[in-house]
Amino acid sequence: MSSLVPFLPGSGCSQRRPRPTTCRSTGRPGRGRERYGPADRPRDEGDAVALSTAEKKTTLEKYGTHATDTGSPEAQVALLTQRIIGLTEHLKEHKHDHHSRRGLLLLVGRRRRLLKYLRAVDVARYRALIEKLGLRR
Repeated sequence: MSSLVPFLPGSGCSQRRPRPTTCRSTGRPGRGRERYGPADRPRDEGDAVALSTAEKKTTLEKYGTHATDTGSPEAQVALLTQRIIGLTEHLKEHKHDHHSRRGLLLLVGRRRRLLKYLRAVDVARYRALIEKLGLRR
């Protein structure tokens, strides 16, 4: 009877060299995040797509129905419009950012549903809001 040795992955006859972490011709990093620059690069204030608290406060004061209004359709549509404007500016520079593009489409759909609700409830408020925000409808 012959003695058979079980096959163990990695212990076979072919020895593989580890993959290089730099490009052979240029010597630059070739794999991983380091090729794009450090992950913790300093960010500009213009990079942020989210609204700051001060921006939200001024928008709610301008479009809300009373001082502490955050839930009326007018206030929600105004905040969504601010975010949509910010995201469209972001996407003009970053054309391949498809995750943000999907987020933009979700925001536009949410705003459309709120406007549809407001139009069904009170047409005068709807028309006033459209005029105030400068939306094409």
